[in-house]
Amino acid sequence: MPSLLTGVIASILLGINIIFWCSLLFIFTFFKVILPVPVIRRGLTAILNAIAENWISCNSGWMWLTQKMRWNIQTPPDLNRKGWYFVISNHQSWVDILVLQHVLNRRIPLLKFFLKQELIKVPVMGAAWWALDFPFMKRYSKAYLEKFPEKKGKDLETTRRACAKFSTMPTSVMNFLEGTRFSQHKHDEQQSPYQHLLKPRAGGMAFAINAMGDQFHSVLDVTVHYPDGVPTFWEFLQGKMQRCTVLVNEKPIPDALHHGSYETDAAYRESFQQWLHELWSEKDQQLQALEKAVN
Repeated sequence: MPSLLTGVIASILLGINIIFWCSLLFIFTFFKVILPVPVIRRGLTAILNAIAENWISCNSGWMWLTQKMRWNIQTPPDLNRKGWYFVISNHQSWVDILVLQHVLNRRIPLLKFFLKQELIKVPVMGAAWWALDFPFMKRYSKAYLEKFPEKKGKDLETTRRACAKFSTMPTSVMNFLEGTRFSQHKHDEQQSPYQHLLKPRAGGMAFAINAMGDQFHSVLDVTVHYPDGVPTFWEFLQGKMQRCTVLVNEKPIPDALHHGSYETDAAYRESFQQWLHELWSEKDQQLQALEKAVN
């Protein structure tokens, strides 16, 4: 089938899937908003999460119908749907989100992504992410904070509030630690010490782990690799992504990092950054090995 026709069919199926599941999602969200009784809200949250999982399963369905892709997926054998996980991954394309959902759906609790505040304005999807309690982060530039110092730490307060919602129900908190999609230009501009990665941002992750205390079972460190080159979303819809490798490694969170102040405790901040640097260095080596295997 011609790639253009494949892209059109995949786009139609994607659109139908969004309309159908969002319609159900918004009906139950309405009741969640007007019935602020904790027990009822928890029940409705469980229903909303189930709707989202079925939505993701249907995404996997149209991907299977329209894509001739070879998956190489390696995951731990004992993932727990009733656990709490902090999930991190490298970020190269919007396709990453569908890949992560496809690989982890129903193996762990529903992924709740950290999103930029601007994404709440995306038609339909922004409202869906809000309904599912995805945490929206507002990043301030250094120049802005110098002009308005009272805004310092506001994004981390958002992290605390979001994580408070996750404490009563098994949740997987997902964060692309690089904060943006990888490009060689961004890599060179920030003089990243890693070959295939941008520098990770530790603050949001540290505050999430602190806010959740000891509830997080572990970190799921995901490495996504596209052997035939990083696809755009349209290339993906056209079936031009022939292969995808996803490696999921479960890592314990050091006891010393469960509690501490990233903002005020310099020793804690240094320890957290060093731990994250070690994770990121290992991920960089994985990506380097995968690149060599292709070449």
